[in-house]
Amino acid sequence: MHPWNEPLFEALKERAERFPHALLIHGARGYGKLALAERVAQFLLCEDLARRPCGRCEGCRWLAAGSHPDFRRVEPEALAREPTVEPEEGADAAAKRAKPSLQIKIEQVRGLDDFLNLRSHRGRLRVALVHPAEDLNPTAANALLKGLEEPPPGAVFLLVSHRPSQLLPTTRSRCVALAVPIPPRAAALRWLAEQGVERSERWLAYAGGAPLQALEYAAKAEILERLLRRPLPVEDRDELEALADALQKIALDCALSGLGLPPKYQTGAIPADVGHARAWLSFARQMGQHRQLCRHPLNPKLFSAEMLSGMPQK
Repeated sequence: MHPWNEPLFEALKERAERFPHALLIHGARGYGKLALAERVAQFLLCEDLARRPCGRCEGCRWLAAGSHPDFRRVEPEALAREPTVEPEEGADAAAKRAKPSLQIKIEQVRGLDDFLNLRSHRGRLRVALVHPAEDLNPTAANALLKGLEEPPPGAVFLLVSHRPSQLLPTTRSRCVALAVPIPPRAAALRWLAEQGVERSERWLAYAGGAPLQALEYAAKAEILERLLRRPLPVEDRDELEALADALQKIALDCALSGLGLPPKYQTGAIPADVGHARAWLSFARQMGQHRQLCRHPLNPKLFSAEMLSGMPQK
């Protein structure tokens, strides 16, 4: 868990005797929500009640190894840490070549039913971690809602969400919400320095203050600097979303400068005049939509050229 989230974790520990059956941990991407949820799961499953989470009991060791019988992680196949099971011999070859799903499917949620309705293997709680919760497809979201409305005894749901507004209102109402705020700048810069990140201030600004996102940006600094210096159509599919992200940040910095405000993302964009601020804000919203489309099988060069064609004139 990251140091800036320690106070949130300590506050949750104080609620051990009246811990909610469903906790919604939400906040912007890159704040360390998943690591916080994993730490909460360790606390709930630790068997040393005097020092939990102790990190030494069987429960903690099993969880660290990814083999705790009372813990389930539900997330899209594309995020799964373990490779999905290969189709049986003789299965359709197309199934083997299928890209991992970006959504949480109904079969994954149904798989929780047997797990949650069984007795605990260790005589304690059973914990299900859903991440990110907004990636549940509509059928899966409704199936999960049933479990939240009628939770089995001893079951705890930990939902992690970057965009809680996209969850079903009834899902949000069944959970106790825990907002993870933006980390203090000094703590974020100190952590980035410990990770060996160069120009940490530059990438933390580009990430909007999110340290984990800044770490990812720093890892592909050469690509991002090229896209920011001279946005051009790209042929590499892996660069398509990075281009949409860069264009959105450029647009927001231009809009802010046009309104007489300092740029947020330090993209180096040329300041716009106040008359063009509205056009840049509209372009930024459009790029936000295009970032989602970049995950689909599009022609990178054609789609990136289309994005650039809508860029306002500075």
